[in-house]
Amino acid sequence: MLPLLTRPRPALTVTPAQGARGSRTVPSLVAVAVFVLYTAFALRQHHRFETTGYDLGIFEQAVRAYAELRPPASEIRTASAPPGFSGEAYPLLGDHFHPILILLAPLYLLVPHVETLLVAQAGLVAWSTYVVSRAARRHLPQPGAAVSLGLAYGCSWGLQQLIGFDFHEVAFAVPLLALACAAYLDGRWTAAAWWAAGLLLVKEDLGATAALLGLLLMRRQRRVGLTLFLSASAATVLIVGVVIPALAPDGRYGYLTQQYAYGPFEGLPIKALTLMALLVITAGLATRSPLVLLMVPTLAWRLTSPNPAYWNTELHYSAVLMPIAFLALIDVLRRGVTWPPVSVPLVVAVLLMPTQPLSSLATPDFWRDSPRQAAARTAVSLIPDGARVAASNNLAPHLTGRATVHLVSEGVLSRRPDVNWIAADAHEGFPPGAFDSVLRAAAEEGGWRRVYADDGVLVLQRRSG
Repeated sequence: MLPLLTRPRPALTVTPAQGARGSRTVPSLVAVAVFVLYTAFALRQHHRFETTGYDLGIFEQAVRAYAELRPPASEIRTASAPPGFSGEAYPLLGDHFHPILILLAPLYLLVPHVETLLVAQAGLVAWSTYVVSRAARRHLPQPGAAVSLGLAYGCSWGLQQLIGFDFHEVAFAVPLLALACAAYLDGRWTAAAWWAAGLLLVKEDLGATAALLGLLLMRRQRRVGLTLFLSASAATVLIVGVVIPALAPDGRYGYLTQQYAYGPFEGLPIKALTLMALLVITAGLATRSPLVLLMVPTLAWRLTSPNPAYWNTELHYSAVLMPIAFLALIDVLRRGVTWPPVSVPLVVAVLLMPTQPLSSLATPDFWRDSPRQAAARTAVSLIPDGARVAASNNLAPHLTGRATVHLVSEGVLSRRPDVNWIAADAHEGFPPGAFDSVLRAAAEEGGWRRVYADDGVLVLQRRSG
């Protein structure tokens, strides 16, 4: 029987003994461990020039704009702007609706560097880890449940993929979902609704998840659930149908009309592997909780999209599913399920670790610079503060905090004749052919001098006069 159709169970109350088990010490230690691991990985990955302008550089330009009291906009994002766009920076709220990024502005003012976003993302994941670990300690009698499930969650493949690919706004959704689901388990229905309402500020597709939680809450406290369902539904329609098109340069929400040569039934083996990966992290037990239904909106738009990037387990798209899966697991385990053991999710996380980003921390090469990375570091150091630069995808996030950065791409010099520096890496493959294209354009245009060249990394400066 589907979870939504089962008879509602009364909320579990927390006894004094459970309150003692709800001590914050163990969950805090687990969260700190996750924070240290992810911060170390993210900063070193950035130092190795394995972060990108698409998307880390774009998000730094957005946060920098907020910090300077400007609407969020990105010069890098203009590389894939719709035909006819002529502005210098693309209005990002006309692409995705993520005003929650403004919360990073005060932190960015204190530490105005792109690394601030990476550390903040690690902190948001660690916060959600604390919430999940504390929920396990609060609701489960098994010794070590908080440590086991906290670490299994913190190292789950969806969160590792989030940390392994730059920074993304959905990092805010991870603790919000964890807090909403934990409040649901505690029987704090109003708190669950408020935490879920915050998803509307993270990204436009998450309104459907908030609305679905409203439906679940209607079975517990009708007024709270109905209010969340109606407000989240209305807000989502307003954001997608009115707000984003009003701010988009072409007057439409572009993700409704993505053009790819794939139909909804393409890539079925890849989609099946993604669903299996979601099942295995909780040994399938999460499917016995109504909370697992919160996955449906995200999985629905991803698996029916014509864009194959949404289908697999890579990138950041599965991060929002991790807190749902593990809080649903806790919901099932607190009812007395004893098999499989509570340690199984941690075993699964360990077995998957060699295929995930954190495994790089154990490899010596991760901590050594290659000649190309050394050349890239020298190249970006030659770009002066305040320059207007066209930079390759892997070089861009090292410059967005102190320069106006456009992406090395087809036609960038004709679109932006005010660009006076080029920092290009022949090894960077995105966008395809961009390196050769910008060099041809510079040669045809004339007036450029070579400042630096080593191991495929090149710096050109426009001659003055």
